[in-house]
Amino acid sequence: MRKNISNKFYDNLTGYVFISPWLIGFIAFMLVPLIVSLYYSFTEYDMLSQAKWVGIKNYINILSDDDTFWSSLKTTFFYTFVAIPFRLIFALLLAVLFSQKRKFLGVYRAIYYLPSIIGGSVAVSLIWRQLFSSRGALNSFLSLLLGIDYRKAWIGSPDTAIWTIILLAAWQFGSPMLIFVAGLKQIPINLYEAAIIDGSNWWHKFFKITLPMLSPVIFFNLVVQLINGFMMFTEAFIVTGGGPFNKTLVYVLYVFRRCFTYYEMGYGCALSWILLIMVGIVTLIIFKSSKYWVYYESRSDF
Repeated sequence: MRKNISNKFYDNLTGYVFISPWLIGFIAFMLVPLIVSLYYSFTEYDMLSQAKWVGIKNYINILSDDDTFWSSLKTTFFYTFVAIPFRLIFALLLAVLFSQKRKFLGVYRAIYYLPSIIGGSVAVSLIWRQLFSSRGALNSFLSLLLGIDYRKAWIGSPDTAIWTIILLAAWQFGSPMLIFVAGLKQIPINLYEAAIIDGSNWWHKFFKITLPMLSPVIFFNLVVQLINGFMMFTEAFIVTGGGPFNKTLVYVLYVFRRCFTYYEMGYGCALSWILLIMVGIVTLIIFKSSKYWVYYESRSDF
């Protein structure tokens, strides 16, 4: 009996040793900062002096007196619920195209995946800012096409600035595309063969077979991409800086300003926790709704 307990202890110890790098990283860089930020959200803290406990004052001020909070929240929701569907639609269409047998298919996948690797970098954001500036490549192309000197500042206009960032987000569809490709490979080929025998066309096969069978993968991509959308920062910070007139001031950029421009770390931590709660609510709604549109073979009540 004692020998069995000893063997079980060493087996568990071996497992903990193998996961210790991840476990240490999780505790040091996620769990501890999470707890510390929760404490600071109830304080006035400027990083230069000792934190002063103020209770829920920061949360009250955010929800009742902070107009910029509401405008940044509106901008973030608009960006997320416009950019993410574009990204997933493009990713799905290309995944369907790349799931077919073609020459140099691996090369094409790598090329289309490349924007997802470099798309969120500072260098690409700088190029994107130059592309949509008043003297950028887009205006040069429009000037050549229209025959006039076209000098619209796309990132400087309140009406178009947010759309430049949305286009940049939609361009980064490589990661969900590869996940869709993997999901498409798991769909049984006999379903399509039976549909062909029944005389189904491409649209029938896509909407009656592909989408239902791919719905768990769509669900996964939707959750991951929505969370990433709410946390978007680099593109807005580099391309537009939150302007013009805060039209591209997304939520995380506003948190950054409060923490590192105005040195209101306590206020910024409170903003961060509100974002965490909102993302949790949106994710919960998606999970609750999944039973109506996500198909699992193990479920008989679909």
